[in-house]
Amino acid sequence: MMRFSPRSIVKFSSAMLTVVFVFFLDGGNIVRAENSAAGKTAAQPCTACHGINGVSISPTIPNLAAQNAKYIEAQLGAFKSDARKHPIMGPIAKRLDKEMISNVAAYFSSLPGPTAAGSSQPIPEINLSRVVFPKNYKNTFTKYMTINFPDREQVRHYYANSSAVEAARLGQPIPNGAVFFTEVFNVKKGPDGKPAKGADGYFIEDKLILHTAMAKEQGWGKDIPELFRNGDWNYALFTPAGEQRTKGFNHAACLACHLPLESKDYLFTLGTLTEKVRN
Repeated sequence: MMRFSPRSIVKFSSAMLTVVFVFFLDGGNIVRAENSAAGKTAAQPCTACHGINGVSISPTIPNLAAQNAKYIEAQLGAFKSDARKHPIMGPIAKRLDKEMISNVAAYFSSLPGPTAAGSSQPIPEINLSRVVFPKNYKNTFTKYMTINFPDREQVRHYYANSSAVEAARLGQPIPNGAVFFTEVFNVKKGPDGKPAKGADGYFIEDKLILHTAMAKEQGWGKDIPELFRNGDWNYALFTPAGEQRTKGFNHAACLACHLPLESKDYLFTLGTLTEKVRN
């Protein structure tokens, strides 16, 4: 029978521990690499805001490159459960299962951190908007709503074209060719420095600052990642002169914001339009 001295047993045990340690370390690296590879595909829609290499497109959006994976998982889980509320991240996180969250976190944590180069550029394919300015909307669209925005000191007027109006009147799905359009005004101030109201209760318009628009045509959603695709809707901003505004516009943010409204054809104001045109 072979005998081991206490010293040889210690050496043997140490060697075995080293082997076991290396085995699990390498195994962990393999798992993380696999998660990261899968996460690269799952994270493609995220790059619309957080950048292709995890460096965001705007200083107001957090970088995810080199961020701790467990931290990313925790935040996505909080958005998914509504423990942390956010109008854009909430709807997106709800579409991710536990495995996708883990993979996305592994991918972004594997990337090198931001450099002095600054923010990433928006992804052209996702930021593409096919909406055109409806030049004759004042005469051909129906104005169906006005809303005061006290926090922004704005008043907005909402319009819809004839195909959208007719579908709402008949209780039918909003068809291709529908256009919804908004005028956004700064407002006049009263002697107290607060927005002044007219006899109708709405803020008194001062300067037209921009237009927002959403329109639908067949195939317009095909290049948008499924994670935040709004059917075939596209969104756009326009200057007062009717030129499409690209600076400060993030199509992905518009899509994500409207994402929870799938049952209402992605429209915040469908109920108001329907009530207006049926009365």
